[in-house]
Parts: sequence; structure tokens; C-alpha cells
Amino acid sequence: MPFIRTVAGDIDPIALGVTYSHEHLVIDGGRPVEMFPDFRLDDVALMAAELAPAVILGLRSVVDAMPADAGRNVRKLAEIGRRAGIQAIASTGLHHARYYAPGHWSERASETELADLFVADVTEGIDERDYGGPIVRRTEHRAGTIKVAGSEGGPSSRDQRAFAAAAEAHRRTGVPILTHCEDGTGAPEQVRFLTDRGVDPAHIVLSHVDKVVDRALHRDLLSTGVVLEYDQGFRWGDRPNGTLDLIEWMLEDGLGDGIVLGMDAARQGYLRSYGGAPGLTYLLGEFSVAMAERGIDEAARRRFFVDNPARAFAFAVPRSA
Repeated sequence: MPFIRTVAGDIDPIALGVTYSHEHLVIDGGRPVEMFPDFRLDDVALMAAELAPAVILGLRSVVDAMPADAGRNVRKLAEIGRRAGIQAIASTGLHHARYYAPGHWSERASETELADLFVADVTEGIDERDYGGPIVRRTEHRAGTIKVAGSEGGPSSRDQRAFAAAAEAHRRTGVPILTHCEDGTGAPEQVRFLTDRGVDPAHIVLSHVDKVVDRALHRDLLSTGVVLEYDQGFRWGDRPNGTLDLIEWMLEDGLGDGIVLGMDAARQGYLRSYGGAPGLTYLLGEFSVAMAERGIDEAARRRFFVDNPARAFAFAVPRSA
């Protein structure tokens, strides 16, 4: 039977409910915070408080997109989920090379070793120290997706090792794959690379692609069967909202079943609990109002928040042992 893996255990996809499909609830130090102090999201109480008004608006589940050894803390993630009353999906995988110190273990590991690590996170439990040292103590909290980051224009040679390992882990476990598309680019190349290696396109979620407002590109991507994650809705400022334009176009083209929504609000400056804006209520508040004003009805919005994530983040049938 299909299932979705949260940090608290496996659930039926129909129990997922309203979902934010790409967030960062915890960034507990690491190289990203060293580079950008505004990335530090390590306060459980503040994040639970940030989520509380979104829960009142209907939020039930959040996909946390922080992969291995880049500020991930699965115990804090599980505690935030418990306090806020949401179902949290943790990620394994690897981020950009820039978010790791030179000579990081991920640069020396083989594709098979990386795949074994991803599989262990998915099937056994995430290390409580997040692979920050030689001793691994696996928690009871397992990863429910693999996050891998692609470079501008497609996976670089370094990225390809992580993408190949993710594909192997998907074949072995059925775990869905969530990718980062740098500046919204490289999506077609990512799709080809992963599907050529046996990944079910229905379980590939391509993030940040609404940075490139190109109707034909998005139509072509969705025609492959992949899922597009739009998270730029609050970033357009005084410019025309390209995210809303893309949603309208994809609905007109009959492709609304391939869209999920998030915010990727990975900075203190975006979160009201840290004194920032617009806060995690934005998608279910202002953005949902803006969709309704564009004529995007409740049934379509339910697809983006409920039905589509339930399919995209469910595990596929494994293809190899």
C-alpha cells in the first residue's frame, strides 16, 4: 500500500492533509549558517510559534528540505512537529558543495556509499549528530525524501554523483526525490538524468522552477510526469507575480495535477517569529486570496495543497533490492 514517511512514522497519503512542500524548519548551524547567519533557525519554540497561525489556517504537514550535514537536526524537527501539531517529513541527500567545508566526506564517498547512507537514513533512522563525526547514533526518525541540489543549467559533475546515488536509493526503497533547481534552471537535465536511471517521474519534485516564467518550459516539464514545486510567490515585489501567471497557465493547459506549493522561507528575515515577514501564514493567507482573485477555485487550490503532495511524496514501489 502507498505510504508517506514522516519523522513520527508512516502514514496513509490521505492523512497528509494541507502541505507545504518545501520548507526549512530547522537549520541548526553548520556551513550554511557560517556563510549566512540569517539562515540560523535553531529555536524550537520560535518555529512552533511560527507554525501555530498557519495550523489555524489548515496546515497539517511540512516537507523539511534540509539534507545531510548542512544544519539538519532531526530531533529538533520532530519536537517542532509535536509542539506545533504538524506532520514533518525529513530529508536525506546532499546540498550544494558550497554548503560543506573543503574536503567534506561527501567529496570522497563513492556513489554507492552515498546511496547506502541515503538508504540508511530512509530505512533505519537519521543520525542524531547528522554525520558530524565518526560515531553514528541513529534515531527513530527516518527520512521521507531525498533532497539533492543541481547547479545552474543542470547537474554538475559533482552534482551527478549525488543525483546518481539518489536514483539508486529511490530504486531500492521507492523514496521520493526533491531537487533544487539553481535559479530555476536545469530542470530538463535533472529529469533526464534521474529518469534514465530508473526514477519514477511521478516521485520527482523539482523545486524553485517558478523563477523561470516560461509557459512552454513548464508545460514540457509537466508532460514528463514530474511534479513542479512553486515557492517564489512572495518574492515578486512590485513586479507581476510570475508564480500566479504560471499557475493560471498550467491550469489552462490541463496540468494542474503536477503543481505543489511551498515558500522555502529559510531565513529569519522571512519569519514573523524572528521579526521578519511575510511569515509562514502567507501561502494559506495572502497567496490563497490572490489565487482566488485570479479565479483559481477551491478545488484547484486543494489539488496544490492536498491531493498533489499526497501523490508526489508517497513512496513508489521499489525497483531493485
